[in-house]
Amino acid sequence: MIIVLKPDVSQSQVDHIIDRLRDLGLKSQISTGQERTIIGVIGDDRILHSQPLNALPGVESVLPILAPWKLVSREFQKEGTVIDVNGVRIGDKKLAVMAGPCAVERLELTLGIAHEVKAAGASVLRGGAYKPRTSPYSFQGLGREGLDYLVEARKQTGLPVVSEILDTRDIELFLEKADIIQVGTRNMQNFELLKEVGAYDKPVLLKRGLSATIKEFLLSAEYIMSRGNRNVILCERGIRTFETQYRNTLDLAAIPTLKKLSHLPVIVDPSHATGKWDLVGPMSKAAVAAGADGLLIEVHSNPECALCDGEESITPEKFKALMHDLAAIAKAVGREV
Repeated sequence: MIIVLKPDVSQSQVDHIIDRLRDLGLKSQISTGQERTIIGVIGDDRILHSQPLNALPGVESVLPILAPWKLVSREFQKEGTVIDVNGVRIGDKKLAVMAGPCAVERLELTLGIAHEVKAAGASVLRGGAYKPRTSPYSFQGLGREGLDYLVEARKQTGLPVVSEILDTRDIELFLEKADIIQVGTRNMQNFELLKEVGAYDKPVLLKRGLSATIKEFLLSAEYIMSRGNRNVILCERGIRTFETQYRNTLDLAAIPTLKKLSHLPVIVDPSHATGKWDLVGPMSKAAVAAGADGLLIEVHSNPECALCDGEESITPEKFKALMHDLAAIAKAVGREV
């Protein structure tokens, strides 16, 4: 339910409304727009419909939110959310391009890639320190050491860092060393992990599950926001279908659909979506044309020797050329790189 406040509502009236909702066992989230301030109310529907909330001082109207995802919905917030990560505004006019190795391997290699993607125009450095792999015998990442390499790369380049968390016990480590915490595909419905990252203000990059519907995806984002963290970035990374010619099927229709249903920024991972380096460029361009707010691209100096996903990684030279091509497409749809 949404409580729309009057234009001249006082702070004391707002505080009284919040206190009243708390007394009823309901959670509230305030959203201040250009024209109105609204309060999103979360809780038992029976309580919501049995209380005369319209009678509270300062309340203009009370409206039901029809979508099962309340805080994530456009009904709760009409304006698109812009998340500021150390000066990088994700969801704004300028596209947020996150680039780097799938897995952090060596310090020198990580630093070299970081400098090259920064020079080509990337705004965030991506790198996996902890790697959830299908096979238990595959490279699982360097762990804490890998995060330290990313921290050093951030010091040298100024690029914010995004890396994936796998375990709730590592939250303090990620709060200290990462600028954006990634919740990966395999953990999209790890609800305890979602609630844990939702308890902090640290931006969260939430990837769509292998076979997740849009509804399931948005409800996972709702888990995070229901704990108070509004800094959620949605990531479409391809879904599992019957097709075997490429790794996954990139659901381009999900981009405008998510932006219609939700106010959260949407980025696309064309690397994991296709699993083939030569498809990364075309799908990146298509994603920007479809309205994506950014991209998550795997870049490696020597893909054939990469310890993880070398077949879908592009070289720094190809990344630089792609960024040049993306500029024209971004301009055509009112964005910039």
